[in-house]
Amino acid sequence: MNRHSYFHIFLGGDELVKKDKPKYKQIVDAAVIVIAENGYHQAQVSKIAKQAGVADGTIYLYFKNKEDILISVFQEKMGMFVEKLEHILTQEVSASEKLRLMIESHFGLLSGDLHLAIVTQLELRQSNHEIRMKINGVLREYLLQMDKILVKGMEDGEFDKDMDIRLARQMVFGTMDETITTWVMNDHKYDLVDLAPKVHRLLMKGMRA
Repeated sequence: MNRHSYFHIFLGGDELVKKDKPKYKQIVDAAVIVIAENGYHQAQVSKIAKQAGVADGTIYLYFKNKEDILISVFQEKMGMFVEKLEHILTQEVSASEKLRLMIESHFGLLSGDLHLAIVTQLELRQSNHEIRMKINGVLREYLLQMDKILVKGMEDGEFDKDMDIRLARQMVFGTMDETITTWVMNDHKYDLVDLAPKVHRLLMKGMRA
């Protein structure tokens, strides 16, 4: 299922139409900057509107409230990760290599957008339960794509055929997530993408057949 069809189901037709309107992406990109620089709780809608170069009222043509903006930010940006991973899955390479490419891609997208890294690694964690549940729904598509790599590795004899897919998924995503969070907390003092091969080697030692 491609990104467009998945988010059409998740969001519903009306929400998808909003995404196609010209100022939607403009507001989402502005929200990433404002939330990263001010923190979610201090990120007023008026600040987001100013950063986007639109009137305050324009925001409400696209979003119900600030919580809706945060969820939309994650939906929009996570779509990039899913799209990249779907491309990796089409490549004629081993499961181990796909895993390496996935880690490199994940790190690369966030190291290339420091504001987005702050939002995903720090600010989303401070949101309420309802927001986190909706965000988990979007994240699920990425994890389902990741599972395809793990299953291929097991079927091809690269990964332990008896390993628990769910635990393996948690280990892979959790390791990537914690590595990125530590990088953000350390003010991006080192190259995140340079860590991809090291993370890959560690994960492979835990999963190799």
